[in-house]
Amino acid sequence: MVTLREPIQGQPFNDVLNELHAHAITGVPDESDPFVLNELEREYIAYALALYYQCDHCQVHHGKAIDRLRRQADTSPWNWREEFIKTILFLRTDRRDICDLEWDGWLKAWRNFTTHVHYRHPGLACYLAYAVGIARHDELLMELAFGSINTNNKDNDELLGIVRDIDRLVVFMKAATSKNRTDPIIRAQLRTRGIMV
Repeated sequence: MVTLREPIQGQPFNDVLNELHAHAITGVPDESDPFVLNELEREYIAYALALYYQCDHCQVHHGKAIDRLRRQADTSPWNWREEFIKTILFLRTDRRDICDLEWDGWLKAWRNFTTHVHYRHPGLACYLAYAVGIARHDELLMELAFGSINTNNKDNDELLGIVRDIDRLVVFMKAATSKNRTDPIIRAQLRTRGIMV
């Protein structure tokens, strides 16, 4: 007997999540707002949020998408996964948890690190910092990242588009990582009552 695994939340809800994924990452022809960030940049942000939220499912999914897009674009070799781990380690630091001296050291190290990432992909470290700042409601981190994004993008429409692209990804990824991280737990709990979904 073959058991079909249906979504815990129900198929209509999952269909909406899939549509949100398309609007946040791949786009829906004639429906999605235009993107400013390219698909690779959007996948990079999604992967960083998956790391930040420790969602293995999302890390695998977005990691594969990044590898595919990098191959298609024939980009130069870069150990991006290692750099993203370092980036997320940096971004786990919350100014509210450290003293002024530590913050000054963090800022100096962060600026040096972002220069290194900027060499590989201009603006990317600040996009990731802005996304994490939004995700954890860290106004200081958002201000820091926005300052760099603002400086590097003189066109107002472009700046708004970048912020919009990042914000949509955060909203989608917070929902997706929660769902993907908790589904196995919920399924196991339901199985204790003989409910198979």
